Amino acid sequence: MVAPRVYQAMSQPVVGHLDPFFFEVVDQVRTLLGYVYSTTNRFNIAISGTGSASMEAAVANFAEPGQKFAVLTNGFFGDRLGEMARRQGAEVVRLAKAWGEPFDPQEVRDFIRHERPRVVAFVQAETSTGMFNQAKPICEAAREVDALTITDCVTSLGGMPVLVEDNGIDIAYSCTQKGLGCPPGLAPLTVGPRALDRLKARTSTVHSFYLDLQLLETFYFGHKYHHTASATLFYALREGLAMVAEEGLENRWERHRRNHLAFVAGIEAMGLTMLVAEEHRLWTLNTPRIPEGVDDAKVRQYLLERRNMEIAGGFGPLAGKVFRIGTMGYGSTAENVFLILEALEEALKHAGYTAAASGRGAAEKVLGATTTTPNFISLAT
Repeated sequence: MVAPRVYQAMSQPVVGHLDPFFFEVVDQVRTLLGYVYSTTNRFNIAISGTGSASMEAAVANFAEPGQKFAVLTNGFFGDRLGEMARRQGAEVVRLAKAWGEPFDPQEVRDFIRHERPRVVAFVQAETSTGMFNQAKPICEAAREVDALTITDCVTSLGGMPVLVEDNGIDIAYSCTQKGLGCPPGLAPLTVGPRALDRLKARTSTVHSFYLDLQLLETFYFGHKYHHTASATLFYALREGLAMVAEEGLENRWERHRRNHLAFVAGIEAMGLTMLVAEEHRLWTLNTPRIPEGVDDAKVRQYLLERRNMEIAGGFGPLAGKVFRIGTMGYGSTAENVFLILEALEEALKHAGYTAAASGRGAAEKVLGATTTTPNFISLAT
């Protein structure tokens, strides 16, 4: 869900992509991205494109032909990282787990020590499964062999602790339309000093012109033409990030955690179970298992047609086995948790499943029956 004040910010007059005011907004975005990523990195930019653009930028700039690129994958987007690296000509080595199964830290260390890659890539928040992968043990093992780490934070940024510097992440990327409460179209990326040194020492040409970070640096930092960026989307991102800063990261994380716990309590009261073990779950995206005999397409169609709600189904090996339900960003409120639980119970009944108990009732016990949506001060000017 997009916050109303983000819509308001988008109504400001469009300026050119080389206008001084545009670069004022870019600089504000850079500073705010440092806060949201929990880093003092200088190189914080928002690439023109969706989250997959920043994923490809990270891979294209740091995966070199013939060099070993390690991918830790336990879901769809981990696999996508590997495919992007393969197309760059890197030698891809994989530590693969079943979708939704966590990595064992010792297994990760042994794998990285054995393979000794130049880059280690993993997904912190795996959107396909609802899994949160711990970054610190992966980054520590990568540093032991002088490998850079690329971390996918698409479904964690703005909703869960990313902690770039505390975890030792070298390159992290995300999107705008999930935890930041903005429309899709920009892809926030942060690059640390170790990675920048590696990039500047690179001898082979980056295969992508559009996503070449050194060329993008001349645009975002040097104010020289590279491409036509959307001022409107930058207005939106600046406003969404300002909302994060006003709420405070810790408060925002706690809001997401509590609403996630309330949602899970409601799901379990209804008699459903979660795919991912409790200690590895995302707070921003939930994956309840679909009850036996229930057609997930029928449930999702009912919600869309009768309640004007859209939830996602599983894909790959999880197709027909889980729902994927977001509780993130501006949409992570008690009211929305209660609303989706009531609607899901109704849709499941329509599909032939009767809930064991009231999902909303269980969620209310976690959150309290009286709740309000956070009230933010508008910065749209």
